[in-house]
Amino acid sequence: MFVALTLFTIMFALGLGLRSDAIAGLRQKPFLIARVLVGSCLLVPLLALLLLLPLSASLSGPARLAIALMALCPSAPMILRKAGKKGGDTELAALLQVGAALVAIVSIPFMADVFRAAFGVQNWDIGPKEVALQVGRTQVLPLLLGLLVRRWLPGLTKTVEVPLNKLANGRLLVLIGGVVVTTGPLLIPFVGANWLALGFMGVLVLLCLGVGYLLTPTSASHERLTVSLVTSMRNPGLALLFASTYARDLPGVKIAVVAYLVVTVLLSIPVLKLIGRSPTLASA
Repeated sequence: MFVALTLFTIMFALGLGLRSDAIAGLRQKPFLIARVLVGSCLLVPLLALLLLLPLSASLSGPARLAIALMALCPSAPMILRKAGKKGGDTELAALLQVGAALVAIVSIPFMADVFRAAFGVQNWDIGPKEVALQVGRTQVLPLLLGLLVRRWLPGLTKTVEVPLNKLANGRLLVLIGGVVVTTGPLLIPFVGANWLALGFMGVLVLLCLGVGYLLTPTSASHERLTVSLVTSMRNPGLALLFASTYARDLPGVKIAVVAYLVVTVLLSIPVLKLIGRSPTLASA
């Protein structure tokens, strides 16, 4: 319940803060946005699948499932904040996050079926109807409510926008911290037994950053940085929600999701600095 409420708060805050000039960007850069959504929602999961197939037998079940879930779940809740701090395009980030949340209704169950068929297993049984309902309740519905409140109650929006964003980010941090605390006894054994999985996570994060960079070969550095963020940073809240729903008998999945998040943050910081400081990196 806390996971679902956290996601609801995050997406409501996003809808509340989505300005009209960000929505206008859809008409100005439709092909860029379409490329990024395909890359984040389809190419990243396919890339993870291609890497997992030859290594599947060497990874533990919880690590394998956590990697799959993170690859499947686009639209990281903290993208807007990260884009602003790193010199990215916050309006483009907002638009891409909204688009990814909508596309995820179709892409997650579709790619989950692809993963299940590829590995021939049943413990990844994420059905399309259930996923659509969960994504719709926790992402699309609060997003639409936030947009409606912004449209019809602008005064209220100005009052609650900043506090609500702080609340949403705080709830996400509490959620991740709670997972670490409740699964703390599993952390050291997980790290000790899953060095290969951690290395795999690192390789996948770097490849996802590269995908984002390659999707914007002629764009300005702030757009390349934003797109790299969008493709590499997955949605840990949604992944934890699916882990709680579909992998209750595998407690290690949650700590593996948090491990993936930590690896993403540690590896993305230097790469994003390099992208932000090197506008001509592509030609070089």
